[in-house]
Order: sequence, then C-alpha cells, then structure tokens
Amino acid sequence: MGEAWEVCVRALEQAGTPTGHAATQTNLLLEAELRGRASHGLLRLPRIIERIRNGVADPNTRGKAVWRAPAFLDMDGERGLGPVIALAALDRIRGRARETGIAVAAVSNNNHIGMLALYAEQVAREGQILLALSTSEALVHPWGGRRALIGTNPIAIGVPTEAEPFVLDMATSQVAMGKIHDYANHGRALAPGWALDGAGNPTTDAAAAKAGALAPFGEAKGYALGLAFELLVASLTASALGTAVKGTLDSSEVCNKGDVFIVVEAGAGAVASRISDYLDEIRACPALLPERPVAVPGDRARAERRHRLDAGIELADEVWNRILDLAQCAV
Repeated sequence: MGEAWEVCVRALEQAGTPTGHAATQTNLLLEAELRGRASHGLLRLPRIIERIRNGVADPNTRGKAVWRAPAFLDMDGERGLGPVIALAALDRIRGRARETGIAVAAVSNNNHIGMLALYAEQVAREGQILLALSTSEALVHPWGGRRALIGTNPIAIGVPTEAEPFVLDMATSQVAMGKIHDYANHGRALAPGWALDGAGNPTTDAAAAKAGALAPFGEAKGYALGLAFELLVASLTASALGTAVKGTLDSSEVCNKGDVFIVVEAGAGAVASRISDYLDEIRACPALLPERPVAVPGDRARAERRHRLDAGIELADEVWNRILDLAQCAV
C-alpha cells in the first residue's frame, strides 16, 4: 500500500499538483480500492492527470465559497480536484451546522469527487449526519427506454453510532459505469440485466456496455429516484442535465455536474446508543442462508478494507503500468 500511495502522489505531482492536494486525491482513490470499489479507485487516476494536463482540472485551487444564506453555501469549485473541493465545502458547512443545526453546500464547477461513502463516514465519525448527492453523465436509461438519458446519481448517508458509523452509499443505477470499465479491463462478463449495448440491446459484454446504457436499480422505482436526484441537484447547483453533463468520464470536457452536501447535527442523549443496539439487532436477524449472515450498509466495505490491508489490492496490469509511466517510474 505504501508503494502505491507514493507512486500515485508522485504521478499527480508530475502533473503539477501540490503535494497536499495530491495526497488528498490519492487517499480517496486508495480507500475506494481497499473497500472493493475499483470503479472509484486507481483506474481513475490516469484520467484525472490527463484532465489536469488538458486544462480542464486545476490541481491548485480549493474553490471559492459564498454564503447564499446563513446555512446555505454556494461553492464554485473552479475546476479543482474533486475531493479537495468537496472537503473544503464540508469543512465550512460542518462548522456552520454546529451553530445552526443544519447546513447545505451546493457545489458546482467541480471534478469527480469519488466514493461518497468516504465523506459520509468521515462526517459521521465526528458526530454529525451527512446526506450527499452527486450527478453524472447520462449513463442510465429511463425505465422501459433504450438510450442513456439520466445520470447514475448516487446518494450517501452517514449516521453516527456508538460503534462504527452507519454508511449507505449507492448509485441509482444497477452498477457504476466505473465498474463496467473495471470488468472490461479484467475481461469479465457482466451480470444479466446490468446494461444495454450501443444499439440498446441487453448485453453481458463489458466492452459493448461502455458504449451503451446502464439499467436503473429497482426498475421503475430506481429510475424515478435517479431522475428526482438529478432535478434536485440541478435546482440547487445550476448544473447541467441529462446528455448535457460532461467531464467525469472524459479527459477534455469541463465538468459541469453538481454535488450537494447536507450536514445535520445529530440528536443529543442516548440516540447513538439506541441506533447501535438497533443495528446489532438487525445483524442478529436469522439468515435465510447461514453462509450469508445479515449485514447493514457499510459492514461489507469495512470487512473488505480489513482484508485488503492484509492481503493487498489487486490492479489490472494496464492500470498500474499506466500509473507507473505517469510517475516516470521503471515498470
């Protein structure tokens, strides 16, 4: 892990990124790898560096913040690195929420912010609740349609407990497009029902799905939620909609999606203790399959993280060799 961290930071520094910002970006990518989310991991690093070199990502800025109202922050990301801008916005609204009870950040003109669960967990560990929303390129077909017109539009919720925070992080698509790319890099077949090819036909070929559309999760309900989140985020951030959204999967377009963070002060007293007890009750529920015990959101990712810290992370040779090349290291 230490070698991977050093190589990735060096690669970002070679592209003109200050060391602190390079560390922030690398930390988010590596944490995604540790938690089994390769779609949001190191495979994204070469594209981030290409975006810096193409002038559509500024590795130096921390954005420009203006309070639209006492508890509502407008954050212009100034094309900065996604996690750097996201954490800068969260720093501001977390402090404000301690005074007002709730605070919102509407973030625009920012690059891809990565795995939302990491922000939710960090805020919840500090005793606050986080609701995070983001939009993306049109990658998901509307329920019953054959063309991608809606973003994957993930949501994350972090809630403090007496033990590990409760963390939900999910896209409104069956899978993330980054997972499709990861499967293509490893030559793996997709599960049926995940995606359509470029002609709008169901496919299990990951390479074909890259040019097609992802299915919404939960059929019509997931489609409706994804659309609602897209409209909500666009309303608050004035970000682009549908096929007009660019910049998280390419190397040359200005990123024009939106991000929304809502931080809320958690209840006082024994609420965290009661939540912990309730989650343990859920985990203790008799399982339909003994080999698959009941878990709550966040459990599997933490278990995977512990495993990968011991066993290491596995990267496609193509991804690692490209990162080594960007860091000007010998393969």
